Amino acid sequence: MANKGPAYGMSRDVQSKIEKKYDDELEDRLVEWIVAQCGAAVGRPERGRLGFQVWLKNGIVLSRLVNSLYPDGSKPVKIPDAPPTMVFKQMEQIAQFLKAAEDYGVVKTDIFQTAKDMAAVQRTLMALGSLAVTKNDGNYHGDPNWFMKKAQEHKREFTESQLKEGKNIIGLQMGTNKGASQAGMSYGRPRQIIS
Repeated sequence: MANKGPAYGMSRDVQSKIEKKYDDELEDRLVEWIVAQCGAAVGRPERGRLGFQVWLKNGIVLSRLVNSLYPDGSKPVKIPDAPPTMVFKQMEQIAQFLKAAEDYGVVKTDIFQTAKDMAAVQRTLMALGSLAVTKNDGNYHGDPNWFMKKAQEHKREFTESQLKEGKNIIGLQMGTNKGASQAGMSYGRPRQIIS
């Protein structure tokens, strides 16, 4: 599976559509954030989709990223001393990242399924960054303008008397009949019946 040949027909069309969703400008922003969050020790990838994929492939950079969002002493992903070289160990490392990202609050629909779809990887990292900015717990490093804050709940409390008062008011969504009449309305000429 690792030595997969070129795609033809519909497979080629699907792969082409997936590759078009990849955003080079977003890649630059994500690399800047990962380096700011984890430190210069993670290095930098070669520019482009393939370089970004190779950089994240073994899961070490992703694991360091998610660990940096947690306070000291509660790192969710164990990082091996030597980067994994075997494919199943790399997949295991990425699975640990995905589990930690979900525990952090990333919604399942925002989590990538395969690391070959780099546009999906970008969406996952964007969701993770947005959550980190929104939490504002001091663990986020970098420019807060790189990510949008997620909407937060604004719970309201009403007293019993306010709730009773609300039952007496007809909301405009329900419509109103005040001032409504058909007086003076005409719709053109009346019907002419000729015998």
